[in-house]
Amino acid sequence: MIKLRETGAFLTGGNLSDTAGVSKEEGKKRTMAYGILKAHNTSDNMEKLRVRFDKLTSHDITFVGIIQTARASGLTKFPMPYVLTNCHNSLCAVGGTINEDDHVFGLTAAKKYGGVYVPPHQAVIHQFAREMLASCGGMILGSDSHTRYGALGTMAVGEGGPELVKQLLNQTYDIDMPEVVAVYLTGEPVRGVGPQDVALAIIGAVFDKGYVKNKVMEFVGPGVSKLSADFRIGVDVMTTETTCLSSIWQTNDDNIKEFYEIHGRAGDYKAISPEDGAYYDGVIEVDLSAIRPMIAMPFHPSCTYTIDEVNANTKDILHEVEQRAKVSFGDKIDYSLQDKIRDGHLYVEQGIIAGCAGGGFENICAAADILNGHYTGSDEFTLSVYPASTPVYMELVKNGCVSKLIEAGAVVKTAFCGPCFGAGDTPSNGALSIRHSTRNFPNREGSKIQNGQISSVALMDARSIAATAANKGRLTGADTFEGDFNKYKYFFDSKIYENRVFDSKGVADDSVELKLGPNIKDWPAMCALTDNLILKVVSEIHDPVTTTDELIPSGETSSYRSNPLGLAEFALSRKDPAYVGLAKEVQKAEKAREHDIDIFAGEANAVFDDASLGKGVDATDSIKELLQAAEVIKTKFADIDSKNTGVGSTIFAKKPGDGSAREQAASCQKVLGGWANIANEYATKRYRSNLINWGMLPFLIKDGELPFANGDYLFIPGIREAIAQAKEEFTAYAVKDGALKEFTLTMAPLTKDEREIILKGCLINYNRV
Repeated sequence: MIKLRETGAFLTGGNLSDTAGVSKEEGKKRTMAYGILKAHNTSDNMEKLRVRFDKLTSHDITFVGIIQTARASGLTKFPMPYVLTNCHNSLCAVGGTINEDDHVFGLTAAKKYGGVYVPPHQAVIHQFAREMLASCGGMILGSDSHTRYGALGTMAVGEGGPELVKQLLNQTYDIDMPEVVAVYLTGEPVRGVGPQDVALAIIGAVFDKGYVKNKVMEFVGPGVSKLSADFRIGVDVMTTETTCLSSIWQTNDDNIKEFYEIHGRAGDYKAISPEDGAYYDGVIEVDLSAIRPMIAMPFHPSCTYTIDEVNANTKDILHEVEQRAKVSFGDKIDYSLQDKIRDGHLYVEQGIIAGCAGGGFENICAAADILNGHYTGSDEFTLSVYPASTPVYMELVKNGCVSKLIEAGAVVKTAFCGPCFGAGDTPSNGALSIRHSTRNFPNREGSKIQNGQISSVALMDARSIAATAANKGRLTGADTFEGDFNKYKYFFDSKIYENRVFDSKGVADDSVELKLGPNIKDWPAMCALTDNLILKVVSEIHDPVTTTDELIPSGETSSYRSNPLGLAEFALSRKDPAYVGLAKEVQKAEKAREHDIDIFAGEANAVFDDASLGKGVDATDSIKELLQAAEVIKTKFADIDSKNTGVGSTIFAKKPGDGSAREQAASCQKVLGGWANIANEYATKRYRSNLINWGMLPFLIKDGELPFANGDYLFIPGIREAIAQAKEEFTAYAVKDGALKEFTLTMAPLTKDEREIILKGCLINYNRV
């Protein structure tokens, strides 16, 4: 089904080979990825890329912070098309007016700076980008991790907001030339197999091995032409879950040409494919005909099995899931799936087909065909379907699929990303939901471990979800469906967007005043990196992977994404509820230092007013604790004082940053006084970039070498000079038992600009005018 080559390969005459008439170095220049990156690189060095994108896109839990950051740095006009969609905070009942306040802010920003504004319920961010923004050979940067339009010939990258800020300020996206891995497709999917099945099979094969981490996945081979545009899109969007940097597909066939023609953008199509002799650093060989309906069990898209495997070994596989859950939850909650087995079969309580992965036209049409004449029943099982855009919804109404779904018992809703991050359709406690969405991390469905709640999600294709719904919740693969799949032709109605979407056509109107609701706040002031740092470890996480959902939860916190201090209160709340309080205590000492209180002299009066901490802040106890550590540090470094030594917090996690691109996973730590992360490795490039852009040090420490524990103080002398001199190894000390214990921290190379951002304290300070 899936084969990973241990070495690279050439692509000659459409076939894989170990040799070609060119060198590997020349062959690397013949990939599609290389050609697109070269066209967008502004440097004269293809090994050190400085990329300018063609277009930007954000949704309503990211664009406020991005624009606020850019405003603080002198933004006057969007220098490129920037689309502000509203598909995450669409439900405006949560938090009073604050969600709709963000939407109004977005509309006024689009008018003021020359952007595009897509109102709530019109389209999820990525569907709008596919329909209206993608172009063959183009590049798009988005502030959502599932920014993937490679199936349409567009290299797209999902990054944290600061990288979009850089583009808005005419700066560049700086990366080393990534490796490119071929995904070589052969065969053709069998009946009942959909794009999520193919995607999950690939994710399951590569994730744990890190086979494509921070690389570009390039889809080639004779199997590509066997897939419709919608099918390719469904596979492509899930490449994010492999931890790759981006993706690109060959487009030299009529399916993609027709997609652009249907959407009235024939001029954005061109046939692209690798040149003969292209060399790939790795190869994933996929026999599409061997893939069967798949399921990713809780709590990660890589926990994959075939549905047949789960049905044949239900008890054993559920036990494996329960054991994995213990690693994340420990004794916090009693988690079991054994009650899902009834009469020897696995039953689920909920099905959802939604968002940028599941809400496509063909997925929903196939689900409607499977459910036609069947009924979800009147028991606990429910089914919700969210078309990915209003044009898709309209066509499903016209061709009768919506009526089939509603008659079967499904609820058909508007375009909304909520089910992907816990803002809609949260299951009951203990329930298991099957979803054609993007992620199934812990709490991603909306339950709260800290409140004693737990439900969970398994990922499946829309077709198998429909087959399960037709069996009233009994897990069923769509390959068992014996009815007919109809051939539905898609017609795109451009008037829907023309009538509702605001498009400035790139014309900025400086006379427009931004509407700032009471929840929309500026970023607090952040100081530059000091000569030395004292860090207190305030959270220690030993899970194999820590997701951004665990660093800053999704769901109800989305309403606070425009309020840095309000949002920070939720940091690590589902993983380590003590984190915020501990970080704040450390921050009091640092704020006292910034208010010219000589914290190392033990001044008795440590009460001050601070814009971010409040009035009458008493840092006395925090300083007293710090002084105990400082006295030990002074035995070796007597010259530390309040002028040259800053104080902050840090967390340790083995592998943080999997999942979402949300910058708030880093910025919330910074707002609470965080100066660093210490990790064995970083799960994604985007999380590490978020740390850097918020002025946080992305330290590394060897696995198994942990000379400190939660609550310990660390001292890092000469850190400012070391960063300025581009050092990658740092001597640090843990304060243990009244003595200093020396150890080594490292850091992957930083670019010149990244070093300067850290030295100045954050990207805002770097750009401030």
